[in-house]
Amino acid sequence: MKVVSLPGNRQLSWSDRPLVMGIVNCTPDSFYTPSRAVSTAAALEAGLRFEAEGADILDLGGESSRPGAEYVPVEAELERVVPVVEALRARTGIPISVDTRKAAVARAALDAGADMVNDISALRDDPELGPLVAARGVPVVLMHMRGTPRTMQLEPHYDDVVAEVADELAEFAAAAERIGVPRDRIILDPGIGFGKRVEDNLRILSSLERLRRLGYPLLIGLSRKAFLGSVGAAEFGEDPRILGTPYSGEEPSPRPAEGRLAAGLAANLHAAAAGAAVLRVHDVLETVDALKVAAAIRTAARNR
Repeated sequence: MKVVSLPGNRQLSWSDRPLVMGIVNCTPDSFYTPSRAVSTAAALEAGLRFEAEGADILDLGGESSRPGAEYVPVEAELERVVPVVEALRARTGIPISVDTRKAAVARAALDAGADMVNDISALRDDPELGPLVAARGVPVVLMHMRGTPRTMQLEPHYDDVVAEVADELAEFAAAAERIGVPRDRIILDPGIGFGKRVEDNLRILSSLERLRRLGYPLLIGLSRKAFLGSVGAAEFGEDPRILGTPYSGEEPSPRPAEGRLAAGLAANLHAAAAGAAVLRVHDVLETVDALKVAAAIRTAARNR
């Protein structure tokens, strides 16, 4: 077991199962409506519920990164996130991640009791964020994305999506290390659904071993995303919306986010079996249960 120390004597413990990261969206516009916690009280309730359901980490975000989303001013993001970090830290010792591209938000959240940073821009959006992460010595998630949430789904194209994502993630990690972020504090996220077509998401998920060979823990965030609705609702390969079609938003996925739980559990179990270190999910209880059942089956097989 590998243990990473966090502020306040907290820690992340990498073991033979992925850590479950519960999503607390402190936003009014995240794509999955039931995940929106638009008040501090609602976000606190969601975070404490996730902890009770078995979450290992809480991920708090004050800026939606759905396709087509606009940039949120730093003042608004601070108002949404920092009071929630303070409220949760007063009630629980669970590790807290702040999902932000902004150094000012990360700094305030870390000062309020957060333990790590989850940056969809891989430290490229705000030049002050990388040095902050390095100086604080906290874990950081570096995600793959081309463009911004507003533009990423307009015309995504790859010649070899797995190789290109692997190469770009390796570059992001190397850049982080050059500015002083310790290697053992870096977590990589291939960015499922971020500037990817349905076929790209499936190919990445089918090739996680290639990404694991980069030598960093992998975070997989696919919970209730649009590609799951397309694959789950139509016969694969016959609906033109399945392969090769970029999404500018939630449409034209034929199944809404509320109907994608089973598809997401299937994909997350695959990711877990392929060695993912963290699963970022909206549905903590269901994910924890699915992982427990899979682990029990493996134990039974070993004990035959």
